Amino acid sequence: MTSVLTVNPGSASLQAVIVDSDTERVLDKVHTETPADSDDARRELAELLDRSRDIAAVGDRLVHGGDLVTPTVVDDAVVDRIKPACSLAPLHVPVTLRLLDMLRERMPDVPHVLCPDTAFHRDLPEVAATYAVPAQWRQRFGLRRFGFHGLSFAWAAGRVRVPNLVVAHLGGGCSVCAIRDGRSVDTSMGFTPLDGVPMTKRSGSVDPGMLLWLIEHGGLTAEEVRTGLYEHSGLLGLSCGRSADTRELVRSGDPQARFALDVFAHRVRQELAAMASNFDHLDALVFTGEIGWDQPEVRESVCAGLGVLGIRGGLAGNQEVDGPISADDADVPVHVVKAREDIQLCRDTVFALRAPADREGAAAGA
Repeated sequence: MTSVLTVNPGSASLQAVIVDSDTERVLDKVHTETPADSDDARRELAELLDRSRDIAAVGDRLVHGGDLVTPTVVDDAVVDRIKPACSLAPLHVPVTLRLLDMLRERMPDVPHVLCPDTAFHRDLPEVAATYAVPAQWRQRFGLRRFGFHGLSFAWAAGRVRVPNLVVAHLGGGCSVCAIRDGRSVDTSMGFTPLDGVPMTKRSGSVDPGMLLWLIEHGGLTAEEVRTGLYEHSGLLGLSCGRSADTRELVRSGDPQARFALDVFAHRVRQELAAMASNFDHLDALVFTGEIGWDQPEVRESVCAGLGVLGIRGGLAGNQEVDGPISADDADVPVHVVKAREDIQLCRDTVFALRAPADREGAAAGA
């Protein structure tokens, strides 16, 4: 196998990258800041395909796999199997399915592989995965903590190989993960990608009683609550609508922008400390995602409040390659890792297309 098209639809963006699977070198790519199935994004994707006619496979990021817990070759039955996940990740899964339909129609003879972000968390310990809700609900509806950003966490864990690792993926979506020996043992996102720390526009965790009150006594409909939590909360809501972009908030002298960043850093610190409680000691902290990689002010603010974990401020600024940004003698090193979901998608796609015996051997050697 050589060229693999990796397709990564975000909630308001599309990244499509053609990767040489033998060398993991990027051959061509497009990155749009428009919704992944918008006319502009589809046009740029079509132009990319026109330039590259020797694609051997397609790997699609699937934010929520539902009960699909491994990278899986697509057929109609697989598509039907994941459709229920549309209600669990409404900003992501419907877009992925529409793009998948377009790509399968255009490239019917090329294998397509769905790579769930949730797969990395499939072996979460039961104590971490289980919600304290009625057992009948858990059994009837399959309620559990799924976890997300698995492609990013898998890549980061491969770049910083230590036994006890905490990773903060901070971007349009944000979550934190505790990783022991390369495997997820706890994570901040749960049943849906709305859980955990505040994000650019999503709320993160809020009091469920508050949501019930808003519907029962505040006069809001369920749809109004859903829209508010998914599209008008997070940094955008905290800054009273000024911006969802940390770069703009950092540059702004507005007190509300500063407050939004302070709340964001406070909540990220809380989740990092919670994840660290899974270990008897912490070997490293990693920042990744667009904000984690490229926003030193946010990293500094988060780390300045983590002295109890042995993490200090005074970090180095941005750099061109993955690596430590803390002092050489730091008790707990702090690293930055550039998110490479494109390369991880390529790896997972190749893995899924191997013969079963080859997959077992590769997993045993991982």
